[in-house]
Amino acid sequence: MTEIPRRAVSRTAKLAALPLGFAGRTVLGMGKRVTGLASDVISAEIQQRTAEQLFSVLGQLKGGAMKFGQALSVFEAALPEEIAAPYRQALTRLQEAAPPLPAASVHKVLAEQLGPDWRDRFIEFDDIPVAAASIGQVHRARWREPGYDAAGAPHTRDVAIKIQYPGAGDALLADFKQLSRLGGMLRAVQPGLDVKPLLAELRERITEELDYELEAESQRAFATAYADDPEIYVPAVVAASPRVLVTGWVDGTPLSQIIRDGSEQDRNEAGRLMATLHLSAPMRAGLLHADPHPGNFRLLPDGRLGVVDFGAVARLPEGTPEPIGRIAGLALRGDAAEVMTGLRDEGFVSTNETIDGQALLDFLQPMLEPIAAEEFRFTRAWLRAEATRLANPRSPAYQLSRHLNLPPSYLLIHRVTLGSIGVLCQLEAKAPYRGILERWLPGFAPVR
Repeated sequence: MTEIPRRAVSRTAKLAALPLGFAGRTVLGMGKRVTGLASDVISAEIQQRTAEQLFSVLGQLKGGAMKFGQALSVFEAALPEEIAAPYRQALTRLQEAAPPLPAASVHKVLAEQLGPDWRDRFIEFDDIPVAAASIGQVHRARWREPGYDAAGAPHTRDVAIKIQYPGAGDALLADFKQLSRLGGMLRAVQPGLDVKPLLAELRERITEELDYELEAESQRAFATAYADDPEIYVPAVVAASPRVLVTGWVDGTPLSQIIRDGSEQDRNEAGRLMATLHLSAPMRAGLLHADPHPGNFRLLPDGRLGVVDFGAVARLPEGTPEPIGRIAGLALRGDAAEVMTGLRDEGFVSTNETIDGQALLDFLQPMLEPIAAEEFRFTRAWLRAEATRLANPRSPAYQLSRHLNLPPSYLLIHRVTLGSIGVLCQLEAKAPYRGILERWLPGFAPVR
């Protein structure tokens, strides 16, 4: 058996063991009920152990498992505090770390992608990765630029080299097949979480993320759109091949660190800048940055937000769809009839469904609380309350949501919005979000 099949068997075994472990803990819980232990204590214990095993195994894997773990980790703010607190640090590490690829394997990929003389392109190359993510890892190096200075020394620049793991594509397909079996586990961690649409959408995006030349094209578009911008910094693309991407190096404080121990001022500013990026990019670049986990962002010493990953983007050449802003504004003004009409026109409400307009407005308005006032502070408590309202089968919001659709054209925008809100709640960031929408969201005109 070769090395790659052994790794495939190992990763599959780890993923397959997750539901079995959950089943064992469920039986354990039933046994403890016989002993008289309170049911809520049993439930909390099972949830904690399940969460611990889930995120531990995901954190050991690359490919789809790692990507899925990263997607889940931005939603940790919605988890009950007794579950989220013990694993928040592990989740944050998951956003930026994975077991590294050996140096020999790194060199082989570089030779295949940049040519056998790849070392001649660098003045320095650090074999130890500075970061590892779902399908690749990042190394720091000094790139040799054309020309020499007056003293005869070559021009150089500090760069980040993203190197795709060998066999990443095959691993992704295997991971997603296994992850589809985790629905029961994830419902134990967060009841009401529907994993199937998330997995389907992630699988579609991951095909694009495997193509580093396509990522380079997206990054160049962002860099052009935000050239000399006082708030957003996008590093230049230096070189690209299908499995190696070389870009300018970005110094700064990772958002994961700001979430963990940043000052209130830094957390607020990071939140404002993230909201500005995600709302302005469709209008400025015709693209939406579609991977809003903290590992992709840095707060730079000059106050700008550095963005370091463009593997997942949505192409919106016409900008954010105008109905999103228009319907949000109508809901803030309390115009139930026009909100109903707008949502029907866009396919959120089927023409065959009979839904009370005021009930629909009551369903939407709590979600719009962050833009109902001039400023708003996102918090974990606010997100947990919304998650509970929407996921509790006994709540009117849950019952009404069963009659609503999410049109395929809005699925990615919806996921990115939820992911961004998750990060804002981790930051507990206060900012004038309504003003940002007024500037960048087409059709948005709230009541004054």
